[in-house]
Amino acid sequence: MNEINVQPKSEVLIRRQHGMMSIVLNRPRALNSLNLEMIRSIQKALDEIEADERYRFVLFYGAGERGFCAGGDVKALARAIQQKSALGADLILKQEYDMLLRLHGFPKPVIVIADGITMGAGLGLTASADMAVATERTRMAMPETRIGFFPDVGSTGWMFDKCPAGYPEYLGLTGYEMKGAETVRVGFATHLLPWDRLPELINILEGYETNLPGSRNQGAKQLASALDPFFKKDITANTDMDEWVATYFKGKSSLVEIIESLRQCSIQTRLCDQVFDRLAERSPTALVVTLKLLRHNEHLSLEEVFQTELSAARFILNHPDYVEGVRARLVDKDGNPRWQPETIEAVKDLDLKL
Repeated sequence: MNEINVQPKSEVLIRRQHGMMSIVLNRPRALNSLNLEMIRSIQKALDEIEADERYRFVLFYGAGERGFCAGGDVKALARAIQQKSALGADLILKQEYDMLLRLHGFPKPVIVIADGITMGAGLGLTASADMAVATERTRMAMPETRIGFFPDVGSTGWMFDKCPAGYPEYLGLTGYEMKGAETVRVGFATHLLPWDRLPELINILEGYETNLPGSRNQGAKQLASALDPFFKKDITANTDMDEWVATYFKGKSSLVEIIESLRQCSIQTRLCDQVFDRLAERSPTALVVTLKLLRHNEHLSLEEVFQTELSAARFILNHPDYVEGVRARLVDKDGNPRWQPETIEAVKDLDLKL
């Protein structure tokens, strides 16, 4: 029987077991989006796990049927900016980034079950995991440029380690949505689990009493080996798409050049048309910032990546496109953001210091 050590209304539920701890995101009506209080609760739980030898690994999953975590609380960020509280917005992002960076270097194995919608901070949690488990219901994407922001949570660095060539640029710029097995193929998830076996997997993990090796790496390997029968192995390749993504996006530093080359492309016309449609609805400034970050962060340490993303966030949160994007997409929902400037070609001389 699971021991829940906080009130059910808490937005982070802590389940302490004999040899592990579960951290359950419990804000289902907001797709488990992380707010500042949740981030602080997670940090407190990590303090306890790190200090107590009986906890050999940590498991993250989300409450509700719709998703693991849709991201950070972008409305809270927008409110802070509208109230001219740049320090408040900065605090939210800084503490979120600190928590995610800590998880990447955590001394004990991290397992994330990314069932359903997993975006933004949800991807940040998933990227930190030794085992990132997706199901056929999993939907992963980085839609940030659609609200005038950019893909963050360290993704402008760790995508180069996880994804095939060209996908960091392609996913970051277009917000292309990966589904189910595709999340494993592209490198965002490590394992694919049939959705109907999810309760069984959680029960086994929360009742796991076998001793693990002391090191995170060896402990994670033992867990992966023990759980291997649960996972699907038949992840279908998509060589044609991989080659197209690598050809038109890998290493590119100019959005104008990407668009011009795609206009001359005679293969994968459906994918080309989707790129044009997606770029057209996104903030030109946010797109330029995204590509600039990808080129700058490709070979940096993860700590440096988070530092540069925080600098970029300070810039973009003070740009009118962010509040306008949140207004148009999430508040008024008129779907008609008025970007400043309106075209990629017009974005020049960004005062962005990385």
